[in-house]
Amino acid sequence: MTSSAPKSAQLRVLYWRSEILRVVYWLHGEGLGDIVDIDLIRTYLGADDSGVDAGEDLSTYLDLLVVDGSLVRDGDWYALSERALADGEAQLATAFTDLVRPVLSECNDECWCHTSPAEAEACARSRTPAAPAPQPGKATA
Repeated sequence: MTSSAPKSAQLRVLYWRSEILRVVYWLHGEGLGDIVDIDLIRTYLGADDSGVDAGEDLSTYLDLLVVDGSLVRDGDWYALSERALADGEAQLATAFTDLVRPVLSECNDECWCHTSPAEAEACARSRTPAAPAPQPGKATA
């Protein structure tokens, strides 16, 4: 078991479910394979013979994913089901939500600052933090 995998059997099932689906979805999305075998999955999980967990039996977890309808099996090959493709897309979108939303106080393509130099200057001023007002009775530097 990897150092990040949980020790209890129930949590290990959830952990490997997530890890396997993430890898298979990533391989599919990158165009590296719509169908994969256990060796390719093990390689990308770092669970191959040189990896951190050569003893983990991924075939058990793959079988569970087939039973629950997340993977479709054809002999030694696995593919994402339609449901797993939709779930993977939703998980990927959620994982990167913080990276794609505008930063606080950042304008976007619909901001008025794109219409004129005066608006651009006003927009820049509104996004620049104001210096704190001097406090009465305190010396300023």
